[in-house]
Amino acid sequence: MSRTVLLVDDDASVREALAQTLELADIDVVAAGSFVAAKDRITERFDGIILSDMRMPGRDGFHLLAYAHEQDPDLPVILLTGEGDIPMAVRAMEAGAFDFLEKPCAPAALVTVIERALKTRALVLENRRLLHIVETGDPAARMIFGSSDLSERLRDKVRRVAQANAEVLVTGPSGSGISKVAEVIHLSSRRSKGPFVKRAAAGLSPDDVSDALHAASGGCLFLDEVAQLPAQTQLSLIEALDQVHDVRLIAGSARALQALVTEGQFHADLYYRLEVMTVRIPSLSERPEDIATMFRRYVDQAAEQSGVQPPEVTPQMIAGLMARDWPGNARALMSEAMRFVMGVSDEVTPDANLGLADQMAQVEQSLLRAALRRAEGQASAAAQALKLPRKTFYDKLARYGIRPEDFRS
Repeated sequence: MSRTVLLVDDDASVREALAQTLELADIDVVAAGSFVAAKDRITERFDGIILSDMRMPGRDGFHLLAYAHEQDPDLPVILLTGEGDIPMAVRAMEAGAFDFLEKPCAPAALVTVIERALKTRALVLENRRLLHIVETGDPAARMIFGSSDLSERLRDKVRRVAQANAEVLVTGPSGSGISKVAEVIHLSSRRSKGPFVKRAAAGLSPDDVSDALHAASGGCLFLDEVAQLPAQTQLSLIEALDQVHDVRLIAGSARALQALVTEGQFHADLYYRLEVMTVRIPSLSERPEDIATMFRRYVDQAAEQSGVQPPEVTPQMIAGLMARDWPGNARALMSEAMRFVMGVSDEVTPDANLGLADQMAQVEQSLLRAALRRAEGQASAAAQALKLPRKTFYDKLARYGIRPEDFRS
């Protein structure tokens, strides 16, 4: 969520004091001394809010409010008024201002209103994003959560694979959402209007596979944990795939199939047919920066399913979540979100004995380790991925006792 405030005030001393108050509250400030100076910042792409003085030389707060709403009718504009400007401020509220504050205003009151406006802005932008996804029919964006580079690459890979017509192998650690990604591939493909049939591979007979292929005619058949498909059924499936052309097979596995082929536990012909199109889902430990986005989405989903209002997810909670290991991946995070919504979670909050600085240090360590893991221990590449100067990156590694060589294969 953006925490940017465009601060517009012609009085330099007031502008500086307001900026300092907001920056101490961890809010990003872009300062301008007039409407003319602020105008270029107010565009359709601006994702923050505006805090502006009402009375300024030239174009006043009314003009700024009108201009801002021409660019984006939902852009929150908070106006600062002098003692005699209250009637004017009321008219501004009627014209669509988000709120007004009388100068001088207490820092706590200012931050409270700003935080409320930022949350409102974030909600509007998220709703627009979701509406865009629905309108553009992009199942990958709608169903695969996460804002990291790894998540974006996963969505891109899913979109590309979906457009082909070959068999697909979806891999990932336990709980990473293999079945969900398989469904996204189906929904993103030209077969999306056909059936999506899911079967657990364990114990399936040749007749079961034949029936499933028939049921999936015109669509896709997903075999979950294909490594558990009995040997005779594997042979039957290979033969069926040579004969059936109106079904696309998507297989899922949390196990390394190539190793099973080497051990003689999985048929090589089936493996090489599947591995032509492979989609790998990264673990949460590889992309801890996605935990905040995913948890909030899961909380919203759980609240909707339970018919309750979603509880507030605080930065302190996110710090605690990011500091934890998630061997169960997305499934475990989803379960935690459900427990949190129902009020029965004992683990969603951070360690009460840790201050905010310690919690943020834990988060920072998680991000450093994830970057090194992705870069296979190459510190320069990891520093570049995190957009950190090399010296700063190495200083942080030394502070936490993290060694790049521990991440090299």
